[in-house]
Order: sequence, then C-alpha cells, then structure tokens
Amino acid sequence: MKYDVVVVGASAGGLTAAISAKRFYPDKSVLVIKKEETGMIPCGIPYVFGTLKGVDDDILPVERFLEPLGVEILTDEVTEIDPRRKTLRTRSGKEIVWEKLVIATGSKPVKPEFPGSDLEGVYTVPKDYQYLKEFREKLENAGRVVIIGGGFIALEVGDEIQKLGKDVTIVVRSRLLRSSFDPEFSEMVEERLRERGINVVHGQIERLLGDKKVEKVKLIDGRELDADLVIFSIGYRPNVDLAVKAGLRVTRYGIWTDEYMRTSCPDIFAVGDCVEHRDFFTGKPYPLMLASTATFEARIAGANLFKLQIVRENRRTIGAYSTHVAGLTLAAAGLTEEAARKEGFEVVVGYGKGPDRHPAKFPDTSMVTVKLIFSRDRGAILGAQIAGGKSVGEMINVLALAIQKRLTASELYTLQIATHPLLTASPVGYQILQAAEDALAKLRA
Repeated sequence: MKYDVVVVGASAGGLTAAISAKRFYPDKSVLVIKKEETGMIPCGIPYVFGTLKGVDDDILPVERFLEPLGVEILTDEVTEIDPRRKTLRTRSGKEIVWEKLVIATGSKPVKPEFPGSDLEGVYTVPKDYQYLKEFREKLENAGRVVIIGGGFIALEVGDEIQKLGKDVTIVVRSRLLRSSFDPEFSEMVEERLRERGINVVHGQIERLLGDKKVEKVKLIDGRELDADLVIFSIGYRPNVDLAVKAGLRVTRYGIWTDEYMRTSCPDIFAVGDCVEHRDFFTGKPYPLMLASTATFEARIAGANLFKLQIVRENRRTIGAYSTHVAGLTLAAAGLTEEAARKEGFEVVVGYGKGPDRHPAKFPDTSMVTVKLIFSRDRGAILGAQIAGGKSVGEMINVLALAIQKRLTASELYTLQIATHPLLTASPVGYQILQAAEDALAKLRA
C-alpha cells in the first residue's frame, strides 16, 4: 500500500491535517490511520457525565468529514515508523509506504503512583470510548466523588458530575486554573463552585485508602475525605513513543517541530498534543494541550506538506482557553499578569466590567469582567482574561487576534465594534474598550 500522505491519529489534529492536505493538494492520495474504532470529541468528554445523556452523544464523526473528500480511513495501530525507507508498520502486519507523514498521536492522562492508586474505583479522563463507557456506568452507583486536580478538565468534570446529584469534592494543591488565570479569577470560580454545592479542598494527596475498592483520600496534613470514586485530573503527557522509536528529535515537552510543523525528518510533520509548543512571547517550551491549538497546527502542516508557504507558518503559540463551570464562563489568552511579571515584563493592567446586554434587564444578561495586560514600554497587549456569560467565549477570540497582531492599548481603545441590545454590551460600556481605556490612563500617569 502506498499513499502520498499518511496521517497517524484521527482526533482534532489528525482530522484537520487530513482535511487540509486534501484541500491544498486535491490530487494527492491521503490515508488516515486511527487506533480506535470509535473516537471522541475531545472537548466534549466532560459533558458525557451530565449535560449529555452518555458517551454515545460525544462521538467524533470522522467518516462524515473525510469520506466526501476522498480520504481513506484505516482502523489499526501504527507500531513502527521507518523515516529512511518512508514506511510504517501496523499492529495487523500491514506495511504502508508514504511520501509525507503527519504524526497526530495526541496525549494520555497522568496517573501518579500514589499508594492505593491501583484500587478499584480510581479513574482518569482519557479520550477512550470503551474506558469512558465503563467509567460512566460505575459513576451511577457512586455517591461521593473526589477529583484530584484544579485544571479545566477537573472543574468541568466536577461540575457535570454534580448535576447528577453526586457529592463532589475537588482537591487542589494551590489554586484553581493557576496556569491560565490570575488569583482574582481563581477566587471567582472557586466561589461559584462552592455556591453550586461543590466542595473545594486545598491540600496535597498522601495516599488512597480502601480494601480492594477506594474508600478514602488521605491528605498529607492528615485529613481524610470519604470517596466512592476518585478521578485523577492532573494533566496529560504527549504520546511520543512512535517518534522516539523512529529517531525523531523529542524533548520532555513533546516532538520538536519547526515553524512549518516539520520534525527533525523534513518529510515527517507532527501536530497537536504530542508536539512541543513554544510561548508566543518568550519562545520557551511549555505544556499546552488544546484542540484549538492542534487544529491550528494541523492547518499549517497540511498547507506546507509539499511546498512551503510563508503566510502559513506557526509563529509560536498564544494559548487561548475557554471553559464554562458552575454557570460561569472563563476565558484567557496570552500571558497572565503573574507570568508576565515573572518573565521580566513591566506591565500595566486595565479592567472593564459591566453587563453583556443593554439594558441589563434582559433575562439572559450576565456581568462580564475583562482584565487586559499590556507592556508598559509600548502598550502592546500581552494577555487577556474574561469572566461572565457565554458571550465571553467569542470575546476572547477577538483578544487572541489582538495578541497575535500585537495591538496596543490605544488601538484596542479605538476598536470599531458592532453592538445590539440583545447580543452585546452597550457601546458606551463595552468591556474590552473599558479595560483598554483604564490601561491608557495608567500608561499616561
């Protein structure tokens, strides 16, 4: 079997890479190899525990996206890649020859080896259909659920499980969403979770207790938390085994790539969670795992497979996030104030706050808080954080573009916007413009 392009992996990154490859090079043959028969929509996984009826409501329709384009699909597992011969082998014994290869093998959840972590009733949150089916079934009979971790997945899963009437406790070492938000936003979401009836405990795990099945979580300070089911949600590791075996350059953060998503072997590209990402401002590698980032990288890879296109290159990663927890939408892009100061930037911060409808008497109105971080030297935007209603999910995309284009506080202040009473904040009090105005006043002081 021989193909012009082979993509290993069929989640957000692999799927998008195949689509982009076919659209930019329609005459090329493209094959996608997926390990699982049934794939999951990654960002929808937390919602199979509450809002959705179950795991089958979160299926990723790979065939619907690829088959109309003429992309072939093979369900098998790649076990070996030979860059020199441009071949790969699969678990079933197939050998496939490729001209260009895209590795999109994703990531796997971290499960630390605490004493008792092998007890029955201890889970992680992988992108695995069969595992999640079993997990969802076991959850039905669990009254008390303890979640270890304070990131996006931990909070979203906790919020969803609480909707099932479960007693939910989240254990976090420092503060919630620490890597993406400054303390005032962490406090905001913790308050919302507590109001919703979710217990937030600050502490560190020592061990899990139980006889065959987990019964308690013991903290280092001696506290014990009753648990029928424990979920570890403390991060993910890049799946780089294939790349390591193939002799590609791999760091502790993932597979190394250049600005066109080429690996150390120029005919092999890599995208998504398995890749080392580098910060937009500092160039330092950092562990970023987002479906939106994976698709961004996949579009670059797909466009540059057979000829490099300078307008389609990865100029490093901003990191734009959004989540909806306990009725509160949170979103962020770029550097936090803490991170910017730690890197040595002298910063000015601007705030804007107000309702996202005008007048605020509309029934779906939410209060929105915007925090913008600017460099003092030229007033360029470094980061943004927003909390409020669902409109926040799109507002952060505007600010992500502003960061990419290095807009200044002055340029954001004079941004021309569309507003409507039912859809947006008032043009007089639009929160992004308010925050830019606040920062401008401080820059002139």
